[in-house]
Amino acid sequence: MTNLLYNKSSYIKTFTAAVLSCEKTESGAYDVTLDRTAFFPEQGGQDSDRGSIGGVRVTDVQIHGDTVYHTVEAPLQVGTCVEGVIDWVRRFDYMQNHTGEHIVSGILHSKYGYDNVGFHLGNEVMTLDTSGPLTHEQLAEVEISANKAVYENVPVVVFYPDAASLSDMEYRAKLDLTENVRIVTITGWDVCACCAPHVAHTGEVGIIRIIGAMRWKGGMRLTLVCGARAVSDASMRAEQLSRISEALSAKPEETYEAFCRVQNTVSEQKSEILRLKRELLEVRLAAVEQTAGSLCLFFEDADNDMLRAAVNACVPKCGGLCGVFSGSDTDGYRFVMGAADIPLRARAKEITAALNGRGGGSDQMISGSVKATAAEIRAYFSSFA
Repeated sequence: MTNLLYNKSSYIKTFTAAVLSCEKTESGAYDVTLDRTAFFPEQGGQDSDRGSIGGVRVTDVQIHGDTVYHTVEAPLQVGTCVEGVIDWVRRFDYMQNHTGEHIVSGILHSKYGYDNVGFHLGNEVMTLDTSGPLTHEQLAEVEISANKAVYENVPVVVFYPDAASLSDMEYRAKLDLTENVRIVTITGWDVCACCAPHVAHTGEVGIIRIIGAMRWKGGMRLTLVCGARAVSDASMRAEQLSRISEALSAKPEETYEAFCRVQNTVSEQKSEILRLKRELLEVRLAAVEQTAGSLCLFFEDADNDMLRAAVNACVPKCGGLCGVFSGSDTDGYRFVMGAADIPLRARAKEITAALNGRGGGSDQMISGSVKATAAEIRAYFSSFA
């Protein structure tokens, strides 16, 4: 059984302990157990701490039963006393974010009656799954309330209530718990069963931001950043906004309107380009001469509608197979083929296999893609029978 120092204080950065065991793993690392540890193991949706033990880097921490296993890069001598050092930057980042998540989950529960049905706190992303949907306006209100909890700088109290107190207590929990229940109380905002380290006062969370929200299994999956992560995210977004506003020659607060103007211009230009392409297509199709054999045409950057229109216009002008292609020798070609008297559905595999491609359709028209070159395609059509 490992004495869990992180349950006594989240702020223990270094500690001494005795090495109880050291076993080599299949990966070549070593699993070490200590008589006591301040390293928080992976559990409750949160990744484990990192740091060092006896000067050896800790790459993972897991708990099985009452024992904590530290994965380290080199062996430690059993029976020796070693110093454990927590990667404090990582630990405090996790504490800021986990406490921030409790604040948000507490607000969602008290305001909307929603439960936290999923949670993951990793090195870059923290997600929270709610049991019900939320509008954009509701999420904005939740974020404002969460940061109010931060400004109030209220205590975050961790304790183990006795069985009688626990039975009378209202608290959030994903599981039915009956003994050794660790309760984290954020005064006035949340009461929740939790095994993870937390900050001592909400002011240490710094700032809470909801930066993503998507529908998820009848509820919402929210992406949160708190503390240093929120500052870093805000800095990144400000830099991106500055670049966009500069590129659009607009003030930062006017970038959306400027973007809409550019988008409308691009849409108009695309429509004009499409109109000109279709006019050019009509000119080229009018110049196609009647032939008793097969017909093969190539167009640059033609969409499928244009390819079908070209085939429909040219099938009456040829006595064999009519094929229209768009693409390049490097990337391959999209095609539409048609014929008046050839059962194309039955011959689709034969035709596409000959051109290293695939496709299908009806007796009158097939479509797909090929990897053959333009020269190979022309050669095939010239000999098609």
